[in-house]
Amino acid sequence: MDFQTPPATAAILQRIREFLARHVLPQEAAILRRGFGESHDDLQKLRAEVKAAGLWGPQLATSLGGLGLPLLDHGLVSEVLGYSPLGHYLFGCQAPDAGNIEILEKHGTDEQKTAYLGPLAAGEIRSCFAMTEPDSAGSNPTLLSCAARREGAHYVIDGRKWFTSSADGAAFSIVMAITDPSADRHSRATMIIVPTGTPGFRLVRNIPIFGHAGSGYDSHAEIAFDRCKVPISNRLGPEGMGFVIAQERLGPGRIHHCMRWLGICRRAFDMLCDRANRRLLAPDKRLADKQIIQAWIAECKAKIEAARLLTLHAAWTIDNHGFEAAREQVSLIKFYVAEVMGEVLDRSIQAHGALGITDDTVLSFFYTRERGARIYDGPDEVHKMVVARRILRAYQPQSDSEPAQ
Repeated sequence: MDFQTPPATAAILQRIREFLARHVLPQEAAILRRGFGESHDDLQKLRAEVKAAGLWGPQLATSLGGLGLPLLDHGLVSEVLGYSPLGHYLFGCQAPDAGNIEILEKHGTDEQKTAYLGPLAAGEIRSCFAMTEPDSAGSNPTLLSCAARREGAHYVIDGRKWFTSSADGAAFSIVMAITDPSADRHSRATMIIVPTGTPGFRLVRNIPIFGHAGSGYDSHAEIAFDRCKVPISNRLGPEGMGFVIAQERLGPGRIHHCMRWLGICRRAFDMLCDRANRRLLAPDKRLADKQIIQAWIAECKAKIEAARLLTLHAAWTIDNHGFEAAREQVSLIKFYVAEVMGEVLDRSIQAHGALGITDDTVLSFFYTRERGARIYDGPDEVHKMVVARRILRAYQPQSDSEPAQ
């Protein structure tokens, strides 16, 4: 394994850092205060500047107007962009659009690519991904109840979804619905494209997260489908392949998330160290002089670096050996990086005192939006069980009388 950054990628990373420092961070507080929905025009102007700088879509194929970076290189970009809550959105590599682009590119028909993939990759429209349901365990997507039944040349969808991220203002949704309840549990669901203007598609509400309902891209919606009819030609891939396609989408997506979380860790760590050096407890005593603060800083640094190496190793494995070879690593980073991010944010907030829990710094935005990292895409506990079972299989004795090696 060689994690040395290729010179071309290093140059891109530096340009992105400079762009964030010059154009994004000075506007960040005002945009977050107004919200994504109310800041649409300002965000679009910044996106135009990103495109003009030739930095749009680091993960996109060059044929789609992007930089065509492989997973490991894009992970490094994702880390830099994670430094600001605006980063991924402004550069066209935000979830859920990035994942939807991947599956449209791989499984979409020519007509679907023209209608949805092209405009989505160009940032002209947004999308959402409707899988999680309020009445079934999100940790087991085979338990879905939202159903799509055939009526002639159409699917008719009925059911409820929630935590459909960024549905507010999205042009279309990719919906995971049961098309054959009698099939094997991994072959029951199908992915279907549903334009959000379709009769029967209803955005019930933006779900408040720690008191913030959000707006536009920064939101999680509850969706109701009531006899929502779309053509069968809106199906993504073969019928019954929804679960398989979802797994394809989630693997690389977790690398993107973890590297973004590491960018958040860097921001919170920088703020922790800056606060420690600047905060006076007495005329000749700084917060940084306290041993407990020094211990926090050392521990956070060690955990950030460990989390980063784990994530880069997983990305390298996927790039070189495919996702199947990295399944255990992906589960490891999902829970470990999320826990490290939570700890670093908490330490930074604590060091800021009362200021840390206000909206006067970016810390409260990160904390309220990212606490869910330990829940979505499979709760940490499930990933830990998956990893432990894989490890324990290697220690099983060959027979009852033979001890494990």
